[in-house]
Amino acid sequence: MKVIRLREGKEKSLLRRHPWVFESAIARGGADAGETVRVEAADGRFLAWAAFSPASRIRARAWSFEEGQRIDAAFLRERLAQAIAARQRFDVRSDGVRLVHGEADGLPGLVVDRYGDTLVAQFGAAGTERWKAQLADALCALTGLMRLYERSDASVRGLEGLPEATGWLRGEGATELTIAEHDWKLTLDIATGHKTGFYLDQRDSRKLFADTVARLGSQRVLNCFCYTGGFTVAALAGMRAAGVTGHVTSIDSSGPALARVQAHVALNGFAADQSECLDADVNASLRRFKDEGRRFDAIVLDPPKFAPTVAHAERAARAYKDINRLALGLLEPGGVLFTYSCSGGIAPDLFHKIVAGAGIDAGVDGYIVQRTGAAPDHPMTIEFPEGDYLKGLVVMRR
Repeated sequence: MKVIRLREGKEKSLLRRHPWVFESAIARGGADAGETVRVEAADGRFLAWAAFSPASRIRARAWSFEEGQRIDAAFLRERLAQAIAARQRFDVRSDGVRLVHGEADGLPGLVVDRYGDTLVAQFGAAGTERWKAQLADALCALTGLMRLYERSDASVRGLEGLPEATGWLRGEGATELTIAEHDWKLTLDIATGHKTGFYLDQRDSRKLFADTVARLGSQRVLNCFCYTGGFTVAALAGMRAAGVTGHVTSIDSSGPALARVQAHVALNGFAADQSECLDADVNASLRRFKDEGRRFDAIVLDPPKFAPTVAHAERAARAYKDINRLALGLLEPGGVLFTYSCSGGIAPDLFHKIVAGAGIDAGVDGYIVQRTGAAPDHPMTIEFPEGDYLKGLVVMRR
């Protein structure tokens, strides 16, 4: 077994069972991509078994902190079984569910989502790439499913020195799927959709938005960065539950995504004239609405990742502040803003400060009604706070 030895004092994070070893922490040692290495402190003490990645700044990702553990196919199968079993204990109101969430499930770099009878996997690190065949076999055996599609096309693959890879790993068939979520239906294409095909992490926030629209009787709703319209469907469902006839304006810069929004409106039995889709820039649209004097009862801001790392935080903060300032100015008193950041480089307290600054600049005060995060099948663990990537605030204008 190959060994990497850490520099003096660099063992502290591993002693706290944090799974990452950065290049700068290593004094000597190396291995092939994905190979299991023994990680030792400067004095030779065992710290972890880890997958080595010679191309990445995260040079090793820990599989286990138990010295007697053997890293093999049986170990990986057991980790998968534990992750899948945990989902049975979470409150997931959908047949679209994340079964494996990387480091949080002790499988660094691996993401697996289930959409009905189909699995979709992303192998985002050298270790999971090396064990891809065994992981695929175990996933199919443990779930009883025969279809497994690979979506290893995220940018993190490049940081690991790995090429993009997509296509069927097991089985074959159509990539266009329909899932049930709460009381509505949503469609996706696992070959072309964002992430593994859909944003499962916002499942509970969509339900919260539907319930809020229903409780407040909101009739004028704006969904920014709408993608395929999950929040649009949620808003219309809330209006239907409240017995009000309202209207949702959905904005995105993707024509195909907006076409799916319209399809979702029809699929869930809503009238076409309740929904307007704008293929436009969000910032420009918000400014135009301000000039036109338009107002809304509820607004969703769910933008793409502005800050993938802390190094991008300052620039991203300006972008987040601008869109939140404009949105808060468009809210009616008593209206609600559901605003999100999925940027790992923006900490929750910083996001709060950004939204607060946006309110000050807009001359708007508001109550923070609720803080939200990713759905429970996208867990954050005590030992891995970096898993807290999705931050949300529900703000009611005073």
